[in-house]
Amino acid sequence: MNFASYRQLLSLGPVRRLLVIAMIARIPHAAAGVLLTLHVVQTLHLSYAAAGTVAAAITIGLALGAPWRGRQVDVLGLRRALIPSVFAEVAVWSVAPFLNYQLLVVAAVIGGLFAVPIFSVVRQALGVMVPPEQRRTAYALDSMGAEITFMVGPAAGVVLATTIHTVVGLVIIGVASALAGLLLMWTNPPTRSGQRGAWTGPAAAVGPAPSESGLEVAVGTLQASRSRPGSFWGRTRSNLAWVNLAVLAVLGASLGAGLVLSGTDVGMVALLRANDQVGELGVVFFFWCGASLLGGLVYGSLKRSINPLWLLGAMALLTIPMGLADNAWTLGLLSIPPGLLCAPVLTSSAEHIADLVDERRRGEAMGWYGSSMTMGSAMGAPFAGAMIDQVGPWAGFVVIGIIAAVLAIAGLGIQYRRRRQLAPRQVAPREVAGIVAEPSGVPAAAGWGQLQGEPDAARQPDAP
Repeated sequence: MNFASYRQLLSLGPVRRLLVIAMIARIPHAAAGVLLTLHVVQTLHLSYAAAGTVAAAITIGLALGAPWRGRQVDVLGLRRALIPSVFAEVAVWSVAPFLNYQLLVVAAVIGGLFAVPIFSVVRQALGVMVPPEQRRTAYALDSMGAEITFMVGPAAGVVLATTIHTVVGLVIIGVASALAGLLLMWTNPPTRSGQRGAWTGPAAAVGPAPSESGLEVAVGTLQASRSRPGSFWGRTRSNLAWVNLAVLAVLGASLGAGLVLSGTDVGMVALLRANDQVGELGVVFFFWCGASLLGGLVYGSLKRSINPLWLLGAMALLTIPMGLADNAWTLGLLSIPPGLLCAPVLTSSAEHIADLVDERRRGEAMGWYGSSMTMGSAMGAPFAGAMIDQVGPWAGFVVIGIIAAVLAIAGLGIQYRRRRQLAPRQVAPREVAGIVAEPSGVPAAAGWGQLQGEPDAARQPDAP
């Protein structure tokens, strides 16, 4: 472990400033969920089911918007890409509180679609502001900041709703989100190597992972391109040629993490309600979020990365025993083991996405990463809720633990298959259409477009 790496990163003014901005900028979004729920229930006098529909609407908007917003950052640059979000945040949340329920659902989708992409922008910027060997530490710091945000945000939403009014609170959320976007535009952190503020060094160039030779990477790319989802989309503005089996496995890890987190959240509330201890929810969150902060701190100091799918599988299995709790203190203590792995799963997933995806597509990739986690969060609550209604509070922890564990196993299987594809014994030049490795590690017979996974229909294999 190298805890000195934290001091090294925090001594850098731009990195420190970006982490603080990220933590502050996430607070409005973290408060919006609670505030919307209270607005629907208290101000509109509707049911919690109706409030859940609004929450689902904003989740759909976020899931659809994150990849698109990330792609705009890649194409237009950070400042130009954030302009629509800044205007939309103010416009949507200044009008939404005065709408009836049906129009509020529509506004929630639009608000999610144009939300300031704090998560993907910060992760993308950190990926180029620090050397590759320190990305883990930088992402861990960001994950810990996010944990603090989600401890403060919901409480801030409750304060706004109870001391002022939900209508005023939602307007404040919109203005605060827009200000967060303006703050990002003003600081303008780099999102590409070569931009002002980006780290410069020999390892800054995008290249293959150290464990794979240039020939293996090229062959794996050509083999994967025949089965990539991107090949079905053709040459669209958002070419998904960067998506391969390895990327899908990591996206599955982020989806599973979102599923576990949201399902655990619902399970905690249900179990405490069943034991008439809802007022003790803060105690449970103290243990759960505190453990995540500690886990992120330790993981960020490690010298080697850990596969996010192994971390997800362990977190999923350790979540299941939480159903055995019968009071807040027991639940809090049982939440410590899975909580220790929460921030590491998110950190490791972001780290692997940054390593697997070319820098030119990293904003879009981080957007899909955020969307997969959002979709997992949207799935976790209904799955856990259905089992809680049918069986009991303990069943919510069991079902999300099992589903996430299955996702982890499936992802590990995908990674094993890809390693077999990249095995040296399968990449002899005569077996891969006459590709010959040059000393630089780049195949001589393959063009750069082919190496990036572009369609290769015109090429004919050489005779064996």
